[in-house]
Amino acid sequence: MAEEVIILKDLKLVPDKYYDYSQTLRNSKTPIVIDNGSFTCKAGWATSSVPNLIFKNILARPRKERGKKDGETLIGNDIANIEAVRFQLKSQFDRNVITQFNVQEQIFDYTFSHLGIDSNGSINHPIIITEPVANPNYSRLLMSELLFECYHVPGICYGIDGLFSYQHNGHNGKTGLVVNCGHHTTHIIPVINGTPDLINSRRIDVGGYHITYYLHKLLQLKYPAHYNAITPSRAEELLYEHGFLAVHYTDALKQWSDPEYYDHNVKRIQLPYSMAVLLTPDQQRDKRREMAKKLVEMNARKRDEKLAEDEEQLHQLLMIREMIEDGEPIEEVREVLRSHGLKNEKDLRKLITDLQTRIDRAKSKIAAASLSASNVDEHVTEEPKLRLFKNKIQLPKEESISKTWLKDIYKKRQDIIDKKTVRKQRRQDMAKRGTAASLERMRLISQLARKDKRDDDFGSRDEDWDVYKVINKEGGDTDSEEEQEKISELEEVLRFYDPTFVSSNNNEEQNPKEAHQLHFGIERMRCTEVLFQPSIIGCGQGGITDTIEFILKKYNDQTANDIAENVFLTGGPTKLPDFKQRVYRELREMRPLESNINVKLSDSPFLDAWSGAREFANKQDFHKYLLTPEMYAEMGGDYFIENSCSNMYCPLPEAVQEPEGLSEQNLEI
Repeated sequence: MAEEVIILKDLKLVPDKYYDYSQTLRNSKTPIVIDNGSFTCKAGWATSSVPNLIFKNILARPRKERGKKDGETLIGNDIANIEAVRFQLKSQFDRNVITQFNVQEQIFDYTFSHLGIDSNGSINHPIIITEPVANPNYSRLLMSELLFECYHVPGICYGIDGLFSYQHNGHNGKTGLVVNCGHHTTHIIPVINGTPDLINSRRIDVGGYHITYYLHKLLQLKYPAHYNAITPSRAEELLYEHGFLAVHYTDALKQWSDPEYYDHNVKRIQLPYSMAVLLTPDQQRDKRREMAKKLVEMNARKRDEKLAEDEEQLHQLLMIREMIEDGEPIEEVREVLRSHGLKNEKDLRKLITDLQTRIDRAKSKIAAASLSASNVDEHVTEEPKLRLFKNKIQLPKEESISKTWLKDIYKKRQDIIDKKTVRKQRRQDMAKRGTAASLERMRLISQLARKDKRDDDFGSRDEDWDVYKVINKEGGDTDSEEEQEKISELEEVLRFYDPTFVSSNNNEEQNPKEAHQLHFGIERMRCTEVLFQPSIIGCGQGGITDTIEFILKKYNDQTANDIAENVFLTGGPTKLPDFKQRVYRELREMRPLESNINVKLSDSPFLDAWSGAREFANKQDFHKYLLTPEMYAEMGGDYFIENSCSNMYCPLPEAVQEPEGLSEQNLEI
């Protein structure tokens, strides 16, 4: 087995800093570039070489607690521990389409404020923002409405993230195929002479989220004892740190079935754990004394709080009684009594009497508690009594415990454990074919089951019990509660007289470090296989290479060959090891003999979409592709200006007005 034990990083998010809004930026119309992905949002100025902000596109709104104000809304890297607020997380996305624009507005507020923009009421910079393939018109309409009417931006440009990455990597004007693997979906877009063929593009509903989710569930099923310790964040870390794509999945499965290969390739992951601290008798006594003192203080504090409440209530009731004695108006007195839940003066007198009795009793208890508080230490300092079971052990009478006596206790305990181990081994031998025990058992069973026996009187003699014990899978004996009770009794004696004793009957007590280790083996490639075989998680769609083959069949041979010669991979999951080799191998199998196939991985799968959008924003003719507020008002909210990296503009159909006088009767056939 691999000796190296990998410690989980459990990286905490670092809050984003607030940038300065320089006078140069304030006076210019520098575009703001936003790669609005469903996993992370990358945002920054078009003059920056890298995004100024990179944060997870999520929002955490803590639940409102009774008697407290609403908690502060946390966004992106402000969420220090995602797992602590996992069930309060919100996203603006439904898969890869934005549907929750109230969340999107808060994401924009976070983005613009951290970029340092402090202009009141408007963002005086054009925005270029990414969107998915075939983004619904209604989603784009609401996005334009948000940016124009809430932030008053001077212009908007929309584009597809995968196509921005394609152009950034030097494929502008070329024929090829873009495989954009995102968080929730994977888009495959053919590009003909630099123009995306969106009609023949396809979407697969699997992505990085599904790989992480599947790995998370695999590990939780494999290690149910560590169900809570295996979190989605840790599964994500394991995926991108140690996951990979199998170039030949079935061949790799056969390799993992070899124990030697498994031992050399499995990753041992160390989960956090806490060592059990063995306290000496003096430390145990101090701990009990401290706990008893805290308990006394807590009870005293509760009594004081209750006494203060009762005295305050009594004071108010006495004031009401004085009002009655002073002859205040009856209506006013009734109103005051009603506000305190009282019907009449009789109930008032009864409640006053009960409160006075309760207060006197509480004061007497407090006085008695203060007198007995000094005696707490005396009771706590008593040594714990040794609890023994039914079969009492003869304890040594002398004060000094001899090593011989302790050694004898150790031996008795070990004898019982050895007996249980032998019994367990016999059960295992009985379950395996070919062992001497199982062969002897089968021989006796076949002899007893012969049909030529005259009388079937097995069991009528005492000697038959010995034969039964031989053929019984339990070996004629089972683990009894009495044995376990005896072990517990012996271990308690050892703990009492030997502070250094550690039970070896429990694996977690014996070695908690190994008990909190995960063996990350075949799961490393099994989870990533979802991208190429979505049926593993119950998705009825084809995988990446199946979809590529489907798309290539829509073109003539020459065009299909040109596309296969330039397959471009982008998106976060494509940085997994051997992703490129897996796509190449399957394309080689599906394409005709001697076809020229070239698969290229993006230089930076995670950032190239933002970098491509930044390059587009820095073009001299960028202003021609900006949707202005005047166009928005005239053409409608779903309108936008097409560019080489955008979707096609397909206007919403106009509403058809019914002719006057047309009734349902006239429509009947």
